[in-house]
Amino acid sequence: MLRLYDYLSSGNGYKIRILLSLLGIPFERIELDIVAGETRTPDFLARNPNGRIPVLELEDGTALAESNAILFYLADGTPYLPEGRLQRAQVLQWMFFEQYSHEPNIATSRFWLTHGLLTDERRPLLAQKHALGVAALGVMERHLAGRDFFVGQRYSIADIALYAYTHVAGEGGFDLAPHPNVRAWLARVADRPGHVPITRG
Repeated sequence: MLRLYDYLSSGNGYKIRILLSLLGIPFERIELDIVAGETRTPDFLARNPNGRIPVLELEDGTALAESNAILFYLADGTPYLPEGRLQRAQVLQWMFFEQYSHEPNIATSRFWLTHGLLTDERRPLLAQKHALGVAALGVMERHLAGRDFFVGQRYSIADIALYAYTHVAGEGGFDLAPHPNVRAWLARVADRPGHVPITRG
């Protein structure tokens, strides 16, 4: 059975739980408290030297890290990853956008605020991250005009990757009211059969 090393409130771990649920793949979830340093133990670092969750441990013991790489692995050969060369690249385009422009700003703001980690040193950084997060939401809003999903009018792992932290952006101080296309897309994703909420283990 697959093992998912996870932290329940993590959007990056949540991405994997969504796809595993959609695919009906059973797995064992192992909770690690990232705030308490449980991903910095020698045992975990042997699985992922970068010391971050999620990590998916395959049946043969191979450990696969990085949430979007795990999504790509699990989705290969399923309806959640297009077969065409261009659309596969477009899926990756949005997954790279999520990790470079979206997650570092929206997810980090949420983490600091929800875990009581907003120190005086981080307050100026929060304003910067908020501005960059709003810009990322604007990119998404414009792209979703006239589209149901991010790539090829079809629900894919690009949507899963972006949904994970966008749907809880309010916890990071982001107002989604000015983004009606994003809000409508969030509702479509949440309405998919097999969808699970972020707080379900």
